[in-house]
Amino acid sequence: MAWGFSLLLLSLPGLAGILLARIAKTVLLTDHGDNVLDNCAKNVQLNYGVFHCHAAIHVRELDWMNPSPPEVSTEPECRKRYSWSSSELEELLEASLLLAADVIYSDDLTDALFSVLKKLMSEGSEKVLYLALEKRYNFSLDDLDVVANGYSRFKSYIKEEECEGLQHECTSCFVGKRVDIAEIPQYVREYERGNDVELWQIRYNKQSV
Repeated sequence: MAWGFSLLLLSLPGLAGILLARIAKTVLLTDHGDNVLDNCAKNVQLNYGVFHCHAAIHVRELDWMNPSPPEVSTEPECRKRYSWSSSELEELLEASLLLAADVIYSDDLTDALFSVLKKLMSEGSEKVLYLALEKRYNFSLDDLDVVANGYSRFKSYIKEEECEGLQHECTSCFVGKRVDIAEIPQYVREYERGNDVELWQIRYNKQSV
């Protein structure tokens, strides 16, 4: 039986979206660029048999560098491939669960991502984001040390949950907590989780605006 929620995946057009289409009523798989989206659409087609019969799965382009709503074409024959319909934008606003993985590495893209998240999570139904990332270390001439600047940029957007009622006191838009992945069963045994892999649960604090 399908659960009554819609799901948006940000730059995560692979296995996770396909598996979650077994339980979500609507899945919006997003990324940027025709080549990536073509591969995603092919994966959906190849695995369509595993979805529940009432699932609606859409592969759509979402450009983080353009935080305005995606372009909508009212004429079906004029629609670009992977463009949005007005009904899909309504589903986007009502999505309750957002997933993203491996999207924290460039400061410009991190800034663009949180700009998009602010718009998505401040409107419509209440949403929660689960974001998986890996700290990437590089030698910095400015710091003269090996640092994870991309991770630091990500953390600058997040106020970590420390106590009950934080959402009423926090001035940051995004409130999050790190999930202990050791408590999550690992089904792919050949894959070794590194110490720098993290999973975050993030919510948008509308009261801070």
